[in-house]
Amino acid sequence: MGTVANNDPETLSVAIIGGGITGVNLALGLQHRLNSNPSLENKLSYTIYERASGFREIGAGIGFSPNAERAMGILSPDVLSSFKRVANPNGEDYFQWINGTTDGLLFKLYCGKDGFQGCRRSDILEEWAKLIPAERVQFSKTVDTVSEETSDGKVTITFTDGSKVYADVVIGCDGIRSRIRQLIVPQHSESAVPHYSQKFCFRSLVPMPVAVAAIGHQRAYTRYMYNGPDAHIITYPVGNNSVLNVLAVISDPNPWPDKLKHTAVGSKSEAVEAFKDWHETPRKIVDLFPEDDGGSAGGLGKWAVFDMAEFPCDRYVSERGRVGIAGDAAHAMGPHLGAGGGMGIEDALVLSSLLADVAIRAASRTGKDELIKAALKAYNDVRYERTQWVVQKTRDTVDLFQWRDKNVAADGEKFGSEVTKTFHQVWEYDVEGMVKEALAKVENDSMRGE
Repeated sequence: MGTVANNDPETLSVAIIGGGITGVNLALGLQHRLNSNPSLENKLSYTIYERASGFREIGAGIGFSPNAERAMGILSPDVLSSFKRVANPNGEDYFQWINGTTDGLLFKLYCGKDGFQGCRRSDILEEWAKLIPAERVQFSKTVDTVSEETSDGKVTITFTDGSKVYADVVIGCDGIRSRIRQLIVPQHSESAVPHYSQKFCFRSLVPMPVAVAAIGHQRAYTRYMYNGPDAHIITYPVGNNSVLNVLAVISDPNPWPDKLKHTAVGSKSEAVEAFKDWHETPRKIVDLFPEDDGGSAGGLGKWAVFDMAEFPCDRYVSERGRVGIAGDAAHAMGPHLGAGGGMGIEDALVLSSLLADVAIRAASRTGKDELIKAALKAYNDVRYERTQWVVQKTRDTVDLFQWRDKNVAADGEKFGSEVTKTFHQVWEYDVEGMVKEALAKVENDSMRGE
């Protein structure tokens, strides 16, 4: 027997599939609007359905760019303040790129005062999860199917445990291997799944005293990137300067052995080999990776970088218009611009604003259906071009970092011009204007329907 989040036909029920960064931020955006707008009482309900047994975030460190912080502040002041509580102070407010073969400074880019701070993924997800009421989350729920073919206008979600729930709208925030994406794109489409970008990475959190002993205080306590042929390294402190986050990305001409599993047992010797001809500083950083231990806990993991660049979804909304996808489920990208988490937060901001607007406007079942479709169409319209640009630009940027065109990449002036233009286009986006544009699209659709 299935359940409905709220049986009142005037209540908009939202099912959020996935409790990662995007899903949690969508929930917090809706919760903030419920808390701050009395007119939403009994008109809006949401539930997160997460396949894991609790909130957890895979990975080591993460940084949030200036556009992401602005989106957090509009989404919910609590979201931004929670991030600032765990964000690591910048050693310097710059991105600094080093020529990995000479150890010379290639270019530095100002991020703004306290801009683009980093933290441990687990720390920020834990802080955000504290803000979500327990009754708004169900764990150990893995989606099997989603059906919009119901007479009462509800979407039916069937889980692998046999249970069912019904909601007015479903948003898949279920990550790079999204089940919801598979259900809304054409069957057997290449865009149903992500594809290997011919890059893999090694990553680790290194105790700060160990990192300082290897590369010195200055290099350990601020963000640096080391560029060179067919590889690059990113380092920045997290955990209140207690550990150094290290990410080494390596180009790979070979196919990934398992499309369904994006991790493999790593070998430190493989990382050492990739950087053997580089300057001693990046070689010392690579030497900070843990020794091989047969893949047991604490060993060196090898992470494939999959994305949606080659086979993007042609839309982020189902044909019937009541199921959508957001974050990595919609536009998975590599980590090379540090933009993936921020794109998910921008998605969450638009969706929470639109769905709260639908809940207020809906006066009837029929009116609600049309408003949901208009809202998800508006979401798709304002998010598609920007996010697809970032996906593709992430590919272009990693090629720049890894010297695909050495005449540009190893030239500080040319490299600086390229990265400044790209990063500023990501950072300087008008997130508030994006929300206004989306709401105006729904308003215009409503006026045409009257």
